Amino acid sequence: MSKLYYRYGAMNSGKTTSLLQVAYNYEERGMKVLIIKPKTDTKGGEMLVSRLGVSRKADCMIEKDDDIYEVVKNLNENQGKIDCVLVDEAQFFSRAHADQLFMVACKLDIPVICYGLRTDFRMEGFEGSGRLLLIAHSIEELKTICKCGKKAMLNGRKVNGKFVFEGEQVAIEGVEEVEYESLCPNCYFKYRG
Repeated sequence: MSKLYYRYGAMNSGKTTSLLQVAYNYEERGMKVLIIKPKTDTKGGEMLVSRLGVSRKADCMIEKDDDIYEVVKNLNENQGKIDCVLVDEAQFFSRAHADQLFMVACKLDIPVICYGLRTDFRMEGFEGSGRLLLIAHSIEELKTICKCGKKAMLNGRKVNGKFVFEGEQVAIEGVEEVEYESLCPNCYFKYRG
């Protein structure tokens, strides 16, 4: 039986870069990967964009009402055997989507490797990542550092250059300039006040 993997980390921990490296490794060996991401993630449109400058088009953009299990099953049957499913920005998926990814691994015997955040800028969990942390066969933290040099565990949101700790969970694009910074707990609480 194949497994469902969840690799999580704070912003800038190399999640998308790692996903693209895994895709390269499979394809270099003549194997087929299916790269999916949620349509909710509007950053880059249909592209997966690593901060290192590497990018690639997603094979599937998943809508909130899509059944990922059925999508993968149909593609696997109609377009050739899929050797691995790679998921970017998995935190944006629903609980049902996480369960469907689990079913892909268990029922279709296709490994599924998900990458995403554990918490948002308010230290609240995301629906998709919360479920993945509960059901994944394997959980791995991808580490990064805060600007102070300590291990970053949290994500700070900046709006027009200033840290904010209230607002909608998802803010990717908008009128205001939104950016994120990985922070250690000490720096997070220093900025939060």
